[in-house]
Amino acid sequence: MSSRDSFKLAWAIYKRKRVIRDYFASYPIRKLEIGAGPIMHEGWLCTDNRPDASSMYMDVRESFPFQDNSFHYVYSEHMIEHITWNEGLFMVKECYRVMEPNGMIRIATPNLTNILRLYNNSDDPIAEKYIRWVTDRYLGIDVYKASIVINNAFRNWHHQFLYDGDLLEMTLNKSGFTNVQRCLIGESSNENLRGMEAHGKKVGNEEMVAFETIVYEGTCYKPNM
Repeated sequence: MSSRDSFKLAWAIYKRKRVIRDYFASYPIRKLEIGAGPIMHEGWLCTDNRPDASSMYMDVRESFPFQDNSFHYVYSEHMIEHITWNEGLFMVKECYRVMEPNGMIRIATPNLTNILRLYNNSDDPIAEKYIRWVTDRYLGIDVYKASIVINNAFRNWHHQFLYDGDLLEMTLNKSGFTNVQRCLIGESSNENLRGMEAHGKKVGNEEMVAFETIVYEGTCYKPNM
């Protein structure tokens, strides 16, 4: 790491103490967003792992800079696939630690099942459309092959690990969350978690992002509290 990058990181860590203090003083219903990127949600403490991001710096591979039972909601969209499964499990356990009893988590991430489905269903209109969209937008080649798009999903955008529904549900359960349920994009039984997904707008194709994404929610159950 260069001295300039080291300074940016040190400044970001120093600055977040004030950001956390001001947020907790301003919002009685506390909501943590992990991997917010350029799209900020009003009323959420938005975090990102880039020290120069407009949101607060936080590296989810390290202990979160919050006390236990600090948040009512946690949300993450298209982020957990950028770290290994062990790191993702650590992250979700930290989400559980910093969450109030009966709080809720919502995670959206690429759907391994649908990505692999491309291989045997390339004649499916939505699958064919997805293959052409990824190839034209991201690959810059004139070969439309499911095998290339599948490889791209694992290797591009710094992806480290892709989840299917069963594995994401298990990860949430293993971290202590209960009542884990799959949701449609933008829909939730809790009004605080509705309409959160923004990745489709960010990349300019909500239909294709809906095809490639799974969303799960879970409730923070702490039996001793």
